[in-house]
Amino acid sequence: MESYRVPARDAEAEFVEKKSRFIGRIWVCETEEQALAHLKDMRQQHWDATHNVFAYVIHGGPTRYSDDGEPQGTAGMPVLDVLRGQCLENICCVVTRYFGGILLGTGGLVRAYGRAARDAVEAAGISVKQLWKKYDLIMPYSYYERLRQETERFAGVILDTEFSADVCLHVMLPQDQAEAFLARVTDLTAGTVQGIDAGEEFCAFPVTQ
Repeated sequence: MESYRVPARDAEAEFVEKKSRFIGRIWVCETEEQALAHLKDMRQQHWDATHNVFAYVIHGGPTRYSDDGEPQGTAGMPVLDVLRGQCLENICCVVTRYFGGILLGTGGLVRAYGRAARDAVEAAGISVKQLWKKYDLIMPYSYYERLRQETERFAGVILDTEFSADVCLHVMLPQDQAEAFLARVTDLTAGTVQGIDAGEEFCAFPVTQ
């Protein structure tokens, strides 16, 4: 299965530029219908706003944007450019503007809408949706800290830890890292610790941008 980047969570951010208030919002959307539902909600919630500009990208589906009355190319496209620049999919971004009485000009609008989208993306964070392999690692306490660190070094996620006579780490590794990780575990423990296959899952986890 292919991997792709998605927002880690729904988020919002806002700022004021020359008395105009800009509110950027991000949602995780699996379908175009979900994106349109969020847009509808924002238009209802901010019925008195000057503009509700949007852009969305659906994995395997459509990409859409709108300037919503702003001069052509100054609003929706800058928002979409931010989403594309971060290679994000399954994402909807709506930027609401309350006009403050001072014209920003074409360049000012492009910068403001782009900033609103970037700030919202930063607040949301980024996850990679991909196939993860699950393993159980049963080990003596003496190996626990080292194998915990190795899991993180191979971009893995520790799902749970059980402490009893031994330690059991329940971990997930990106599919492309799993084989190398298991080889590293075998090498570090001289073959005394083996990764027990616990299945696989296609899901998203946060990554460092």
